[in-house]
Amino acid sequence: MSNDGWREAEEKMRAHGQHEEAIRAFRSAYERLAAGESAYISSSDLEPASDVGSLEQLPDADPAAALADVVIVKLNGGLATTMGLRAPKSLVEAREGHSFLDIIIRQIRALRDRYGIRLPLVLMDSEATREETLAALPKDASGELEPDFMQSVVPKLDAESLEPISWPSEPALEWAPPGHGDVYGALRRSGTLQTLTERGFRYAMISNADNLGATVDPRIASFAAAERIPFLLEVVVGTEADRKGGHIARRRADGQLVLRETAQTSPEDEESFRDFRRWRYYNTNTLWIDLEALGRELSMRDGILDLPLIVNRKTVDPRDQDSPPVLQLESAMGAAIGSFSGARVLCVPRMRFAPVKTTDDLLVLRSDVYRLTDECEVQPLRETLPFVELDPRYYKLLDEFEARFPAGPPSLIEAERLVVEGDITFGASVAVKGSVELSAEEPKRIADGSVLSGDP
Repeated sequence: MSNDGWREAEEKMRAHGQHEEAIRAFRSAYERLAAGESAYISSSDLEPASDVGSLEQLPDADPAAALADVVIVKLNGGLATTMGLRAPKSLVEAREGHSFLDIIIRQIRALRDRYGIRLPLVLMDSEATREETLAALPKDASGELEPDFMQSVVPKLDAESLEPISWPSEPALEWAPPGHGDVYGALRRSGTLQTLTERGFRYAMISNADNLGATVDPRIASFAAAERIPFLLEVVVGTEADRKGGHIARRRADGQLVLRETAQTSPEDEESFRDFRRWRYYNTNTLWIDLEALGRELSMRDGILDLPLIVNRKTVDPRDQDSPPVLQLESAMGAAIGSFSGARVLCVPRMRFAPVKTTDDLLVLRSDVYRLTDECEVQPLRETLPFVELDPRYYKLLDEFEARFPAGPPSLIEAERLVVEGDITFGASVAVKGSVELSAEEPKRIADGSVLSGDP
């Protein structure tokens, strides 16, 4: 291990105000990297997960009893940078004038009012999202709890020397989040975990703020409690679109369930990794965790779960591919499935997995493929979602995307596929039916009321 590199990283984190447990967690990852530990998980060491139960098989549960000791944790550290914004993604409009955060809060309030339960919302914020999010968060969202706890940050490492990178022109780019796997240590470091257990909360449902399908289901809460499951990960049956996503498998050596991500796949294993029919179950990044079990695991491990290492290779300025190459050491939240004996997975319908990562996803969410119920549940009106691919030259950035849909999204309820290449603006009340591909070499406008149809 590069002692100079590690000492500099430790000093840098301490000067930045990072908790000693966060520093130790980074040191563990750094040591494994410097020692040459492979971040790869080989297909030959795995076998597909089997005997996976489904949500539809679970019995009904009394919501008031099942949700009485549940807390909702939303991962809220991300900026909408992929859409060209420097603001929390949770504050972007999801649909009908409501932001993601608005809809989440309305969903929770509806459950509280209906069943007379506490059901607090707690956010894992980052330095980049905290101020704006808390300013937009109603005071009653978290109940009697603090509204958030903080994700840590770690230094980006020079790809050759493994020393913390220096970038004086924009020092903020010297830092990176350590991945969603930081949520467990952050819960403990902040004191949130202790507070939750002291106040009688048993389970936390943790999910991404941009996945409005991840609502609290009392059947899952009741199932986890009745079976004494320490860690329950929601999965979906994979499709071609999931080929690059993280999938669940069972380790041949000991039968333990594990999560394998793209960054943990060697080049020679890439073809196997993309076989979504073999690796049938894919991570939704929604999970349920027994807070007492988590506390015990963290206490036994000095506050560190030591999740499988993910090494992301990037440039220090992700917008400038000529800037110096760096390594970002990360871990995946779902990888904690390998840390809990008795961990389980549960196959859920696709409607519970609708993350918005791009403006392609946002167009579908805002369209008539979904409806917003009186209790602010975002419900799909068909079993499979249409495939949408918009030309990133004109639609990737949110302001440019919205300028090309000035009257809102077209009707997609009868669409199978919409591919747009070129600069095309959509008029009002446009409908897409079947499979449609549009191309334009010059800027073009689709007239109001147009029906675009193709072979289904």
